[in-house]
Amino acid sequence: MADQQSESRRVVVETPSARREVVQSESTHYPDRSGMSGAALAAIVIGVIALAAIIILFVMNQQNNANTNDNVAQTPPQTTIVQQPAQQPPVIVQQPAPATQPAPIIINGQSAPAPASGGSSSTASNIPDDGSIQAAIDKKLNADSTLSSLGITTTVLNGKATLMGTVKTEALKSQVERAVRNVKGVKSVDNQISVG
Repeated sequence: MADQQSESRRVVVETPSARREVVQSESTHYPDRSGMSGAALAAIVIGVIALAAIIILFVMNQQNNANTNDNVAQTPPQTTIVQQPAQQPPVIVQQPAPATQPAPIIINGQSAPAPASGGSSSTASNIPDDGSIQAAIDKKLNADSTLSSLGITTTVLNGKATLMGTVKTEALKSQVERAVRNVKGVKSVDNQISVG
């Protein structure tokens, strides 16, 4: 219910020719203060919505933290792996086979030819055995001051020379291979030297 207040005033106005009296009346209308205004109601609704959003976000955050804690509890502890420094391969020094007895010649499915009688030699005796090839390779590598300091290991099997070790450049690797290829009796070279 609105309140209304009226106020009347009498004002005397004097002019040079006359004097008169003017009545002014004002009425003031006061709105009903017992209810809420629209702005106050809107502010309350916005506040309630904001509070509900904060509560929802808080609950979701709590659930997310609980899931994260469960995942952390299920994750096994991480293992620290310590790598050991690479070790150099052992140096294998092979002694040549004793030269007193040549290595036997085995030919699959055939019997070995009988040594020729008389002073003539067979073709098998002209081919050096693996032991003598090994000795010749070792002698050649040790005779060269550059190659002897490299520590290259060689093995010979059926005329095939296998080279192992590590050198600093590709040129040194090729130089060792060429030296071994030039040894009498070497049929092929398997160069497994690594450059590093």
